[in-house]
Amino acid sequence: MGAHMFDYLKPLPADAIIAMMQQAKADTRPNKIDMGVGVYKDSSGAVPIMRAVKTAEDIILGEEMSKSYVGTTGRAEFRRLMLDMVLGEQFHAPRIASSQAAGGSGALRLGAELIKSAAPNATVWVSDPTWANHIPLISSTGLKMDKYPYYNRETLGVEFDAMLAHLDTHAVPGDVVLLHGCCHNPTGADFSPAQWDRLVPFMLERELLPFVDLAYYGLGRGLSEDSYGLQLVFEHCPEALVAASCSKNFGLYKERVGLIAVLCRDEKTAQIAQTQFGAIQRKLISMPPDHGAQVVERILGSGELKRIWLDELTEMRGRMRNLRVLLSEALDVQGGAHIARAVADQNGMFSTLPVSAAQAEELRNAHAIYMTNSGRINIAGANASNIPHLAEALLDVLS
Repeated sequence: MGAHMFDYLKPLPADAIIAMMQQAKADTRPNKIDMGVGVYKDSSGAVPIMRAVKTAEDIILGEEMSKSYVGTTGRAEFRRLMLDMVLGEQFHAPRIASSQAAGGSGALRLGAELIKSAAPNATVWVSDPTWANHIPLISSTGLKMDKYPYYNRETLGVEFDAMLAHLDTHAVPGDVVLLHGCCHNPTGADFSPAQWDRLVPFMLERELLPFVDLAYYGLGRGLSEDSYGLQLVFEHCPEALVAASCSKNFGLYKERVGLIAVLCRDEKTAQIAQTQFGAIQRKLISMPPDHGAQVVERILGSGELKRIWLDELTEMRGRMRNLRVLLSEALDVQGGAHIARAVADQNGMFSTLPVSAAQAEELRNAHAIYMTNSGRINIAGANASNIPHLAEALLDVLS
């Protein structure tokens, strides 16, 4: 008898972050700090369900009469409310097509598939570094990808002029530039408003298409601050895309709630793009999951629930901002002024520290501190009581 079909499969290495999660979970040392996985944690280390989400779910449970499909592009009201939130209620462009998606990842994939259908020879440029799944997720459509310089591991800031110079030299009209709208993953280093003000005209002049990934909206400096770049892009560019996630700001990780939207040159093209989103989703997963989107729609459509959600979001953002300040102060006191400034200036859950893979391993083995080998930390994995230990251990391995 010949070999069976699946005998030809080759084993693949485990995902590095998932493997580290398992290692951290098995570590029983009392001083353990798990800063690896990219989820928001409260001060007790739990990943909480937001009060607004629980209330919305209770209402839905009492009222829902059917589990029938919603449609290939999901809930129209969810899409409208999400676009109102991230673009501003004054922005009602008939030139926008949109679709509900299976999380931020699903939104990115739908956007990439749309680009592939419209411009199969375009190159998608991503920051160096970028979120680990951006390249496999987008390149799996067959699109070419390349990197632009972004993060300086010595200054721990954005290499903005180097980025523009590189794109000016290497990108061609019609290429796509993937931009983190706020809370850059993995570095935490964001464009300033002044840099966004320079970037948008630069892309217009060179006919580059902005694709904004808005995965951490509301967890940086505030709702208006976090949407500054995105709104500038949609106000001035004839064409643009945005992929938004509700995983972090609504805590709906496992419910897979996302939105993809494309700004087109005219209303007729937007109508065509809308049919494309439906057809693309149909061949990928048929219909998007509905429960989480229904929850978000309830929250954003209710004045009281939205107020509760905004208060909770402010708490989450404030906790992470406070942890940054505490870590910055602890590093500064112990002689790490350079890193201290960067940690305080960066936004959201992540920072990428100047830690080598060997030093990250030393932190795990000697100090029970878990971060990725790239030096990325999730600040929400710490708390006020263990920040001094974190700062001391960091400076110990870096010295």
